[in-house]
Amino acid sequence: MSKAAETGESAGMTEIADLLAANRGYADARANIDDPRPSRRLAVVTCMDARIDVFAVLGLHLGEAHVIRNAGGRVTDDVLRSLALSTGVLGVDTAVVMQHTRCGLAGVTDDELRALTGADLGFLPIDDHAAALREDVDVLARTPYLSRLRLVAGVVYDVESGRLEDVVRWTRSG
Repeated sequence: MSKAAETGESAGMTEIADLLAANRGYADARANIDDPRPSRRLAVVTCMDARIDVFAVLGLHLGEAHVIRNAGGRVTDDVLRSLALSTGVLGVDTAVVMQHTRCGLAGVTDDELRALTGADLGFLPIDDHAAALREDVDVLARTPYLSRLRLVAGVVYDVESGRLEDVVRWTRSG
């Protein structure tokens, strides 16, 4: 009999207990970074996919970048809201939009995703990573309240090889 069955806990409750126990170890050993501004003045927009360890993939450390995650790593209204704060309040001047291979939003349609989820949403599916990245980088470049951004890059992370493909870059002139 499992520990959860013995104690009457559900599997979800056991999962939460495991997370809280892991947190106690983390809290004892963590680096304490006081400044909320990312030291590399960088924000990364990427997918929520559990296979992506953003800090390891990009060689980043705690305190160096804001990481904004959502399904597909697409630029949405909520990403724009977060980047408005990152750039306008916290000093970010560089953004990376990082999509990835074998994404659940690749090769499907909004209609298919609506049928699968029961949610009447626009999911921003990805037919072509290069085209999607160009579109998202363009949105960041054209958004007036993100005028503090000096460089925006769009990259694709290969979940099998661990390598990045540099797809598109935009630099603010002047």
